[in-house]
Amino acid sequence: MADVHVADQAQKYPINKIRNIGIIAHIDAGKTTTTEAILYMTGLKHKIGVVHDGDTSTDWMVQEKERGVTIVSAAITSFWKGFRVNIIDTPGHVDFTAEVERSLRVLDGAVVVLDGKMGVEAQTETVWRQANKYKVPRIFAINKINQIGGNFDKTLASIKNRLTPNAFPIILPIGFEKEINGWVDLVERKGYKYSDYSDKDVVETDIPESMKDQVEKYRTELIEKAVESDEKLMEKYLAGIELSVAEIKSAIRISVIDFDTHFYPVVAGDFRGIAVKLILDAVTDYLPSPLEVVPAEGINLKTNETVICKPDANEDFAALAFKVVTDPYVGRLVYFRVYSGSVEAGSYIYNSTKDNKERAGRIVLMHANDREEVKVVRAGEIAAVVGLKETGTGDTLCDEDKPILLERITFQEPVISMAIEPKTKSDQEKMGLALKKLSDEDPTFHISNDPDSGQTLISGVGEFQLEIKVDLLKRDHGVDVTVGAPQVAFRETIKSEVKVEGKYIRQSGGRGQYGHVYLRLKPRERGEGFIFLNEIVGGSIPREYIPAIEKGVKDALSKGVQWGYPLVDIEVAVYDGSYHDVDSSEMAFHIAASTALQEGAKKAGMNLLEPIMTIEVVTPDEFMGDVIGDLSSKRAIVEGTTQISGAQVIKAQVPLSEMFGYITNLRGMSQGRASFSMEPSHYDVVPANIAEKLKLA
Repeated sequence: MADVHVADQAQKYPINKIRNIGIIAHIDAGKTTTTEAILYMTGLKHKIGVVHDGDTSTDWMVQEKERGVTIVSAAITSFWKGFRVNIIDTPGHVDFTAEVERSLRVLDGAVVVLDGKMGVEAQTETVWRQANKYKVPRIFAINKINQIGGNFDKTLASIKNRLTPNAFPIILPIGFEKEINGWVDLVERKGYKYSDYSDKDVVETDIPESMKDQVEKYRTELIEKAVESDEKLMEKYLAGIELSVAEIKSAIRISVIDFDTHFYPVVAGDFRGIAVKLILDAVTDYLPSPLEVVPAEGINLKTNETVICKPDANEDFAALAFKVVTDPYVGRLVYFRVYSGSVEAGSYIYNSTKDNKERAGRIVLMHANDREEVKVVRAGEIAAVVGLKETGTGDTLCDEDKPILLERITFQEPVISMAIEPKTKSDQEKMGLALKKLSDEDPTFHISNDPDSGQTLISGVGEFQLEIKVDLLKRDHGVDVTVGAPQVAFRETIKSEVKVEGKYIRQSGGRGQYGHVYLRLKPRERGEGFIFLNEIVGGSIPREYIPAIEKGVKDALSKGVQWGYPLVDIEVAVYDGSYHDVDSSEMAFHIAASTALQEGAKKAGMNLLEPIMTIEVVTPDEFMGDVIGDLSSKRAIVEGTTQISGAQVIKAQVPLSEMFGYITNLRGMSQGRASFSMEPSHYDVVPANIAEKLKLA
């Protein structure tokens, strides 16, 4: 990194001059390269790192350098024209969408990078949906349009067809593919071409005659949509009065920040070079400061009232921990976003999620894997803290005398698992601690023990994710393991509503055991999960035994009933029962509830559920028939096909159990020219004949 005192600079910027943004995209669209160019353009690096050379700032893990992909979100603080721009470069691979999810939760805006040769791709749609969930204002950046196959118009059309009709160019490229030598700024109605003397500058030029009609068409559409957010400007525009550049920018800014307006500016260029200034200008001109987004809300734990977290350093402190990493030099680092108030290094922080207090040892600004200490972090800022041992992803940090609970971050449940065994006794001793650290860092990575074999199971949302975790075990923690074949994370559920009685009575002299419950089991909609209801009235079961009943139910659910997989999507209510003044105990009610659950589930009838994946295959036209035929043989439901330059995009829903080894089959069918990506969609019932075939019934 260049010798820049980032921390000193960062503390000088008022909150209205801060931009907290994420760079999101499909894999290989150019997110990390764009971030590198931003660092170069803003003076934080002396040269632009190249992903495939392994010398980028944000891809700092060994695994990232080797594979040329971003695995974890990396944070960069940069500066541009009087603004502090905090950038998080997120992964594009579908197996690491949790990194995108937790980043978007704390960001104020995002740049959606697209490959100008490919247009909107599968993961572009995924991150778009995630950004919609958190109502994050966005701009589009169409990259690689100067390469063979790059096409601005087709990429813009794919945005309008697959993501939003409200995408409006503010920049048009001059030229086509390798002949591109500048751009037209539609707001200014000016042309610019690359300078022959500096890779950080451009010179003004005339708008080519051949582009003038296109420029006026796009400019008119842009202004007509933008002024809808400003009544005075609309009246002025409709009266035929020319709007100034400042007025147009103001209207665009208001439209972008107001999520309900759905206005998304589009810039285009080769973001390895000077064109990246177009992104920086758009970020500072149009994306919001922390003052301009909808304030975070929480629940006051003393009054149970809703609290608005005003983005003011003088308000009560409230922050959200959104990421945990183990740093090889400073240990456990917790990333957090401050929504209101401020926090000083060395002070004690109350964790309202876990109801404990911890000391914030040091607070640092992060630049990928580099760090720089600061004394205080204020509302609107993002930093990392050393010293919080118990704080996890999604925890709320606040003042102890003003406790508040912010909304947690939700993540996908695992759909795939594999057994791992340590190779030596030394590995066995280290493996447990190493796995705990890895699961601490990644909320979608789970560890469990197979009750039958005693093996350790690791679970996640994709094979690539688990491959990376095994590699981290070896490289970062020195743990060698033997890995089993991937297994599908099946689930069980019930078919119908039933009522069931459960008893555990042992009375043979002395103090015995007495637990007696009546449970009602009711199926829920797919994906709704488990809910426990206490419907006891009249004291038939004392209140102190209800938690033991709930735990007994949960334990039975986790073990499964017919196939040994967790039982999901079920409502369980305890509505009656009885107790004994002397013999009743928590253990007795725990066993009675667990037994009742198992018997009731069998009585209700059982379904086996399997994870269904959304798959997108990109294949040359001539192989389309073979690919669709192969997918059909895998129980896939083809949802549609889309034509892109020289290829077909096939979108389908397919059971995960059918997809192991698919990349090898696909390459064989397409002479190595097709590719695919997939992500978890939902769980569905396994047909009886298939369950039999899988030897699970």
